[in-house]
This record gives sequence, C-alpha cells and structure tokens, in this order.
Amino acid sequence: MFRIGIDLGGTNIAAGLVNEKYEIVRKMSTPTRATTRTAEEIADAMAGLCIDLAAAEGLSIAEIDAIGIASPGVANSAEGVVEYSSNLPFRKFPIASLLRERTGVAAVHVENDANAAAWAEHVAGAARGTKHSVTITLGTGVGGGVIIDGKVFSGSNFAGAELGHIVIEKDGVPCTCGRRGCWEVYSSATGLIRMTKEKLAACEREGRPTLMTAMVAERGKVSGRHAFQAMREGDAAGKEVVDTYLSYLATGIINIINVFQPEVVCIGGGVSGERDSLILPMLPTIVKEQYGSGYVSPTKICVAELGNEAGIIGAAFLGIKAH
Repeated sequence: MFRIGIDLGGTNIAAGLVNEKYEIVRKMSTPTRATTRTAEEIADAMAGLCIDLAAAEGLSIAEIDAIGIASPGVANSAEGVVEYSSNLPFRKFPIASLLRERTGVAAVHVENDANAAAWAEHVAGAARGTKHSVTITLGTGVGGGVIIDGKVFSGSNFAGAELGHIVIEKDGVPCTCGRRGCWEVYSSATGLIRMTKEKLAACEREGRPTLMTAMVAERGKVSGRHAFQAMREGDAAGKEVVDTYLSYLATGIINIINVFQPEVVCIGGGVSGERDSLILPMLPTIVKEQYGSGYVSPTKICVAELGNEAGIIGAAFLGIKAH
C-alpha cells in the first residue's frame, strides 16, 4: 500500500511516497512559483510530481491508493476545495477534483497544513494512541492543529484552530492578521528573534555585555537560537530573553489546555529543537495553571516527533481512521 502526501508551500511543493508503516520511502520537490503560476498551473505541477514520484519507485500512478494535500489557508476538506490561501493564488479552488482528473487517483483529500501536521502526530507521532491532542508549530508564525475524539477539528467553516491568533497581550504588538497582541507575535520564531534584537539594542544602550553580540556577529544575523545558546552558557541577557519568551509561550499553552483539555500538546517547528530547554522550565507553571490541577488528568507536554515530515505524512493519511 502506497499513498502520496503533498506538503504545499509558497516556495516549494514537497511530495512523499508513504508506505503503510507511515514511512516516507521516496521524496521529491519542485518550486511552487506561486507569484508567476496560476492555480491551475500549480495543480499541474503537483500532479506531475505525483506521477514522477510513483515512476521513480517503479510504480504506475494507478498503484497509488490515495493522494493527500496539506495546504496553507482555509481548506474545505469536505468538498476538496481550498477556500482561501494568502500566499497562493487559491480562491475557492477545487484542488482535489483537479488532481483526480490529472492523475486518475480516485481518493484525493485536502486539509490545512497545520491540521495535517496534527493528524500526522496523531496517527504516527507523539500523540499516537490518544483521542484528544493539540499540535502547535513554532516557526515564522504559530500554527495549530486540534484533534478531538480522533478527528481533525476545523470549526463550522474549516477556518478553526487558528491558535496563533488568540490574543495574550491586549493592545500588544501588531500581528499580520490585523489584531494586536496575538500569541503568534510573541511565541513564533519571528517573535523570539524580535525579542532578541530588542534585548541586544538595550544592552548596547546600557553598555551591558552579552554573549549574544559575538554570536550575531559570527552568524551575520540574529537567530532564534542565540538567546537559548547564550542562556546555556550563563549569559544573563540571554536568560532574560528566554524567560520572557517562555512566559508568553506557557500562557498560550495554558489557554489552549483550558479550552480543550487534551491528553497531549505536541510542540513542533524550528523552536522545538531546543527540546528540554524549551519545555522543562514551563512545566511548573503549566501544571499549576491548568484548570482543575490536582483533580483532573494533567496534559502531557512534549516535542513533536515527525519534524518537517509531518505535513507529508499527515497529508498521505487523510481520509483514514487512526488505529
């Protein structure tokens, strides 16, 4: 049994041939060219990638059981339509039916990319064996996917679970969504970099030394890793950045736990590479502030297991019931 998962991004289209053990046995990619291609041309590129991927493994496209697409934006999984995507030319675009026509594969599914990643962790990753889980990804923004009773939750209009856009600081830093103080602004890698830059500027004004200055000079730009690295080397300014960042991250996680009370919250995305340095300091606060703490089952906080492959694996197994 082979399925194809497509992780559709604004820069690249990545596709993987996935076996029944949730293993990616072959992977291929092609540029999306979202600014120069029409929606139909992007669909053509996706279909061609699927056909090439199967052929590279010695298969015909007819031997592929299903194709799944993880797309940014509002993905109507019931009708196979991407209603809207801000970084792709998709407006009520019937992507599933077009891929069926172009490949001949009958089972084609589409889901929001963050939801697909959450589904991957549910069927094959850190949330496997649970019925209720939340996966958040800390990257350029904060993505969120919610699994309730073994099913992807996407709200009444398929735009649900935009967890990065809960407000945690009223009238706070402006967000690209138009609101102010969104969790995304404070807990994304972008937010961490902004806080690091602000601390570096403050240190320079105050004549205060910090290891982060040399780290940035060596790399040529500020990275989300610098504050954590400096903190681990005993740098006070680095620790201040990390403490502030983690306080915002923990606040958002607690809000999510108190809404959904999931069995597990999986944290993915680039910042999750900090692992214990990210999770362990937050646990006392999260345990203390979970509603019903001491009386209800505590939510487990862990690092997502599937990394950059989550979109492909989750997309490939859309339309199935988890074991």
